[in-house]
Amino acid sequence: MPLLVTNRNFRLLFTASAVSNLGDGVSALAFPWLATLITRDPTLIAVVVFATRLPWFLLSIPAGVITDRVDRRRLILWADTLRFFLTFAVVALILSTPSLPMADTDSGQARLIWAFSALAFLLGTAEVLRDNAAQTVLPSVVDKTHLEKANGQIWSIEQVMGSFVGPPLAGFLIATSVPVPFVFDAVTFAVAVWLVWGMTIPAKPSPLQSTSFWRDLSEGIRWIIANRLILTLAILLGLLNALHIATITILILFSQEILGLSAFGYGVLLTAGAAGGVIGGLIAPHIVHRIGGTKSIILAMGLFIISFSLFYLTNSPFVAGLALFLVMLGGLLWNVVTVSLRQRIIPERILGRVNSIYRFFGWGMMPFGALAGGYIVSYFEPTLGREAALRLPFLFAAIGVAMLLGYILMAVRIPTKKRPGVKAGPVQQGGSTS
Repeated sequence: MPLLVTNRNFRLLFTASAVSNLGDGVSALAFPWLATLITRDPTLIAVVVFATRLPWFLLSIPAGVITDRVDRRRLILWADTLRFFLTFAVVALILSTPSLPMADTDSGQARLIWAFSALAFLLGTAEVLRDNAAQTVLPSVVDKTHLEKANGQIWSIEQVMGSFVGPPLAGFLIATSVPVPFVFDAVTFAVAVWLVWGMTIPAKPSPLQSTSFWRDLSEGIRWIIANRLILTLAILLGLLNALHIATITILILFSQEILGLSAFGYGVLLTAGAAGGVIGGLIAPHIVHRIGGTKSIILAMGLFIISFSLFYLTNSPFVAGLALFLVMLGGLLWNVVTVSLRQRIIPERILGRVNSIYRFFGWGMMPFGALAGGYIVSYFEPTLGREAALRLPFLFAAIGVAMLLGYILMAVRIPTKKRPGVKAGPVQQGGSTS
């Protein structure tokens, strides 16, 4: 029978993820759109994205030690509660703003951007703690033989709510009033807290209590260094995410100025990407089973290259929607392979620490990719013009992914799943393919 029917804890975690990602989907459109109402400067807009992603660079590693030391369910609760209050602080700041959109000559633009960036940083900090705990708790909720299925279902619902339903809803809500989507986001955090509160998670084995922070951290570092494949995948993910976030940072201006989209139209565009995520979550486990992990991540990289190339070349919202569909499909395929691999082979008692180190590499490069995207546009705009400059991050991303694909073809092999009852030891780069 389906996991959602037979596993109460998974059902609650699944539903909480659905609700909170609906709110995240609303804010994912509302936050950058709000930034464009304050300024048209791509560098200042990139600062907001940088602040949102910076906690992944600063806090990913200590978050892993925290996750292994405390009750993971309670950590999720506290993080979502903090996000609830911080989102209402965003609403208060919006209400204190005299008028939106602001004129380019308004001296208050930079002050507001920095204020919103500070709140974005705090929201990102809570997200780091929440997401690390949520991913780490999953092997305690479902059997390891069901991890691909559980991950696929959770990522599917996250894409449905966060990218399929949330953005168009945000376009409608922001047209009603700028603060409304943020109020809605706060309410979803409250509902998610209530759902996670109802979960009952077994006690963690060997909880960390008396050892030092650095000793705990060094254990996770030693493990990931000894597992060259995991370390390699972490670094590759970081480079991919830096390239991707450079394009996402500029996508809001690209959509407004080149594709000519309104807030609602931009939401519909993001929905096309969500469709790729939904389908990816459903079919990725079957693709991995049929062609293996190595060929699956090669396929994902090919989809990324096609997607970024389409963005660079197109003026059509429909082609842009296809590009988002492909990049999200590839992203879900990559995640199903790599996250399930980590959850399967990393020992439970150090899973939080190793996950956090992995995310330090994989997500820690994103804030710098955001700044790079804004800088590229600002630097080349005087010589190439606004439109050509807005396209450049997509061209750079396509070239960068192609280079990473060349390395994967030469050096990366994903091992087959271990048979039931066989303990998974260190996985070395160049092992057998799936």
